[in-house]
Amino acid sequence: MMRRLLLLSALVLVPAWAGDLSSLTEGEADRGLKEALVQGAEAAVGKLSAVDGFMGNPKVRIPLPPTLAKVEGLLRTVGLQKPADELVTTMNRAAESAVVEAKPILLESIKKMTLADAKAILTGPDDSATQYFRKTGGEAIALKFKPKVAVATQKVKLAKRYDKVAGKAARFGLIEKGDANLDDYVTRKAVDGLFLMMAEQEKAIRKDPMGQASSLLRKVFGALKP
Repeated sequence: MMRRLLLLSALVLVPAWAGDLSSLTEGEADRGLKEALVQGAEAAVGKLSAVDGFMGNPKVRIPLPPTLAKVEGLLRTVGLQKPADELVTTMNRAAESAVVEAKPILLESIKKMTLADAKAILTGPDDSATQYFRKTGGEAIALKFKPKVAVATQKVKLAKRYDKVAGKAARFGLIEKGDANLDDYVTRKAVDGLFLMMAEQEKAIRKDPMGQASSLLRKVFGALKP
């Protein structure tokens, strides 16, 4: 019944969709949407968890926290440029290591998808599935990321110095509270990077369904093209 409603909702709510929606079975509509979500999630996690997944991608590379970035020149003059570079590398390697923890959470979100969620994804913008994942799994992913991030940053002496100074600065309103703790900063940037890459994967599937490897994805998302 739910699959029938899903298909009917797509037909009724989006009359502007031309193509072969009417030729799709209820099972195809349901499986096609979920397959697209799984594919996008796995692709994003796979790219980011590889070596240089964060470090080598300027879109998601985690920079020095704003407080340190503002005084980067000073760090160089006082002999702390090398520790600063080490910190950047450590932050990005920590993100690459942690991002694999997101996959089971994302897949669980797909299993729990409701009819209302599916309708919102089908009729929403190009990143509506990514928004769904962030809403249903964002906090859980951050909780999984942070312990791995902490293990990595504890090895860098500059990280301890940063937390001590930034914590005081935050109390006086000199920096954002979210940037006062290095582990929180790296975790937030890693989560943001994950969802940015997922949004790109989602847009690619919607934009070029014919270029997808799966015949089911080509059929379902090709039918959604206006």
